[in-house]
Amino acid sequence: MSGERLTIKTPDGEFSAYVARPAAAQAPAVVVIQEIFGVNKVMRDITDELAAAGYLAICPDLFWRIEPGIDITDQSKAEWDRAFELFGLFDADKGIEDVQATIDAIRKDAGGTGKVGAVGYCLGGKVAYLTAARTDIDASVSYYGVGIDGLLGEAANIKNALLMHVATKDGFVPPEAQAAIHAALDGHPKITIHDYQGQDHAFARHGGEHYDEASATLANQRTLDFFKANLG
Repeated sequence: MSGERLTIKTPDGEFSAYVARPAAAQAPAVVVIQEIFGVNKVMRDITDELAAAGYLAICPDLFWRIEPGIDITDQSKAEWDRAFELFGLFDADKGIEDVQATIDAIRKDAGGTGKVGAVGYCLGGKVAYLTAARTDIDASVSYYGVGIDGLLGEAANIKNALLMHVATKDGFVPPEAQAAIHAALDGHPKITIHDYQGQDHAFARHGGEHYDEASATLANQRTLDFFKANLG
């Protein structure tokens, strides 16, 4: 396993992605979709962990249209202010185009099997949901996605498996939003939702204020089981 950079070209320009390769010569791929802090150590570590679990993992720089190479943490007010600024500037529609470009690139990689999944966190959790609805991804996982309640009409286009991890005490996803998500999606044949009682936003972010080891471990194992079932 080794970290490397891959350049992905689009009609609008090119951007970079962090890639971690597994020990196997060929493996299913997983696109890791960033939080609001860019492709930082937390995201690179997740990418590395997925490679250690046997996947060809890739984390694209989805903020490149705003500023390439954003790499900040959740440890200072200035960084949080910048992160929320980036969240406000991010164009989700263009972001999905960039995710599709990432899927296309990694699907053609010699180290892949052709199967591609996605996993996203926070802002990336919303993007992972949209990835399930708007791209040809084989399987998607959303961790505490923000703003999904405003995109429930997209669910009609979801054709492949989607796993959602919801924090019941999420400060960015109020109870009425969670209720709307459950009401609209619980009956969908391709969607599975797990609630994490008493957990706040980003309970799976290592080093974060709301990190909860037990819930993170459970969610991450469910994610790996889901990818094994859907990606081979």
